[in-house]
Amino acid sequence: MSNLLLSRITPRHNRNSKSPTNIITTTFRIKKIINELCHILTTRNTHWEQTLETRLSEENIVPSDVAHQVFDKIRDVESALNFLDWISQRPYGCPLDGVAYSSLLKLLAKSKAFLEIDSVFVRLKNEEKLPTHDALNDVVRAYSECGLIDKALDFYSFVVKTYNCVPNVFACNSLLTGLVKNNRLETAFQVYDEMLQRSDASGTGCCADNYTTSIMVNALCKKGKVEEAKKLIVDRWGQGCIPNVVFYNTLIDGYCKKGEVKRAFLLFKDLKLKGFLPAVKTYGAMINGLCKESDFGVVERLMNEMKSRGLTINVNVYNTIIDARCRHGCRLKAEEMLKEMIKIGCPPDIITYNILIYDSCSHGKVKEAEEFMEQAARRGLKPNKLTYTPLLNAYCRQNDTEKAFDLFVKMIDSGENPDLLTYGSLIHGIVVLGEVDTAMVILNKMIEKRVFPDAGIYNVLMNGLCKKGKLSAAKKLLSNMLDQNVAPDKFVYASLIDGFVRDGDLDEAKNLFELAVEKGLKLDVVGYNAMIKGYCKVGNLKDAVSCVNRMIRARVSPDEFTYSTIIDGYVKQHDLDGALGVFSRMVKKNCKPNVVTYTSLINGFCQKGDNVGGEKLFNEMKFRGLMPNVVTYSIVIGSYCKMGKLAKAASFFEQMLASKCKPNEVTFRYLVDGFAKYAGNAVSEKDIENSMFLDINSRMISDGWSPRPAAYRTIVVCLCLHGMFDISLRLSDKMAISDCPIVFGALLYGVCLEGKAEEWNRLISCNLNESELLVAVKYSSIFDRFLRQRAPSEASFILRTLVDDRKSKHHTPGYLEVSLS
Repeated sequence: MSNLLLSRITPRHNRNSKSPTNIITTTFRIKKIINELCHILTTRNTHWEQTLETRLSEENIVPSDVAHQVFDKIRDVESALNFLDWISQRPYGCPLDGVAYSSLLKLLAKSKAFLEIDSVFVRLKNEEKLPTHDALNDVVRAYSECGLIDKALDFYSFVVKTYNCVPNVFACNSLLTGLVKNNRLETAFQVYDEMLQRSDASGTGCCADNYTTSIMVNALCKKGKVEEAKKLIVDRWGQGCIPNVVFYNTLIDGYCKKGEVKRAFLLFKDLKLKGFLPAVKTYGAMINGLCKESDFGVVERLMNEMKSRGLTINVNVYNTIIDARCRHGCRLKAEEMLKEMIKIGCPPDIITYNILIYDSCSHGKVKEAEEFMEQAARRGLKPNKLTYTPLLNAYCRQNDTEKAFDLFVKMIDSGENPDLLTYGSLIHGIVVLGEVDTAMVILNKMIEKRVFPDAGIYNVLMNGLCKKGKLSAAKKLLSNMLDQNVAPDKFVYASLIDGFVRDGDLDEAKNLFELAVEKGLKLDVVGYNAMIKGYCKVGNLKDAVSCVNRMIRARVSPDEFTYSTIIDGYVKQHDLDGALGVFSRMVKKNCKPNVVTYTSLINGFCQKGDNVGGEKLFNEMKFRGLMPNVVTYSIVIGSYCKMGKLAKAASFFEQMLASKCKPNEVTFRYLVDGFAKYAGNAVSEKDIENSMFLDINSRMISDGWSPRPAAYRTIVVCLCLHGMFDISLRLSDKMAISDCPIVFGALLYGVCLEGKAEEWNRLISCNLNESELLVAVKYSSIFDRFLRQRAPSEASFILRTLVDDRKSKHHTPGYLEVSLS
């Protein structure tokens, strides 16, 4: 405090007089005045400026002499700035000194009032005054903590240049933390080196402490430079740096994250040899690394070691182990660990349940996931995005959109805002179900919620639109995507190329393909395959082969779909030799043919009338573990039907049904046309005896049915007796043949095979009279013969009960004469 101020507050005394009473009185009086000034400033009544002037005049005080004390005392930034402005605008002027400005800066730094800090610095520069080193420490720290690193560096440099020393260790450490967080490691090391070389304001030498070095060690470890971090500790050992367990934790964690678990374990042993006791964090880092290596034996030993030392195994450690167990397929062990947590009083958190829910959903065990979610709720844990999203995904994969939407609504109602991942999962699931219009509605809702789609979501939607033939909508979506400044990636281009090919616009597909190449996008095999498919679709095999060569030059390896498309192209050109040549190259390249490949080649053989070659390839395909699909079976059946080889056609149809491959309209048409056209063709008794289709069909012809109606009814019977009730019911309704006694009997068998005998009359209706029911009973004996051990006694019982019921109402003498053999 200046002598001038003291003289104005109290009467002058002898300079040598140092009465304790006077000093205490003066100090008390000064505090009282400062408190009054702060009160006037913070209350800010209508005439606060005049009140302030009056009070200072009464005490004969110059405002600038007490400014630093006011700034030290006051906590309100606005009031402090008002005081500054009031002093500056006084008519006689009373400029503040550097100390007063420094007190104000400390207040502004504490309040993070950065615009005001800049304004005060402009004043300081204009008035050629310097803030104190102490005030600058606070400013550097404030800017660093708020992530304003460039400004913090500017003030750091100002301190070094002005005071020839660095800010204090707290300010420097805050700056280093900010630099590391912003990935500016090079600048951080420049500051760190300067801290080591220059002294602080006290002149005591190195400004760095243990925490300083720890920041840099942590930064290096996060970059995977663990050896450099280790060397830094060794170099600083004993120079203001005393290594402790924190350093070891950081290095061990660094090695584990880098995948060098053996080095981490050696360091873990070294830590104990040097007399340090590993902390929970040390064990946690080590266990995390061992879990990634699936070394659960050592993990268990470390857990036992923790227990023996009385350390509490926290929920984070348990979560790490449970997650690792799930990832390595040890689900039961993970659930056992959950039970152990609860037993020892370590309550699982929502992360624990999220891990188990995700794992359950990944393996299609949705019921288990739901149970874990309910268990979490019972424990009072609030689900989050990572709880809802896997379940939502799983519902979509199971085609259960109703549950997916319900969960989505529940998520929003719980206050959990869906993010990009959640919306992406829902949209993808809905598009897979073919409900692309619904997915577009969700897209619009998503944008309304200010969650903007990425290229992945746009790609899923465009792909769905293109497959639905809605190319114009896909183009509009591309336009929206560009408006949102989302750059189309190779997947978007591939989807659109495929869309144009599907729409028959090969020229537009080519233009888009070339545009993607010009933009430097490295199209993958999907993009090339779409273009190759387009060329093959119009019969342009030359350009298709050229495109294959182009993809090879671009270092993109053709896959089974590439070769299959080219093979199919040759087959459609009736060039089987060309197709077989491509097939040979495909095998030599170790590219495994798929169902489509074999189906195309089988079609080629059948087109040439070489059914023997086709059947040979068919058997080879099954030998390689590939199951023929409806197209494969339909091609073979159709080929034999066209050649009049009905026994072969019937045999493949029954194979198809036995393998649970569902036939379609094409299959039915081939069979009906073949059996209608070649009804008179001789079929051996042995073939009839061994074939359900031939036996039933021949009996119906013998009973007076025309070939075409008989074929349709035979198909329905075979479908029912092979457990395909839904398809048989749809076909019988379509052909209006449900009232046929044989078809009714077969449908009844189909219902019973599904275990729904008690509700048969709800699924099918019976309007047959007694004589018609007797026909159904007659054919039921044939059904029983082919079903053998699988014959449901319920069907026969129901048929006989119906006959008895009709008989009691209308006696039919001929009933006992009907043969059931």
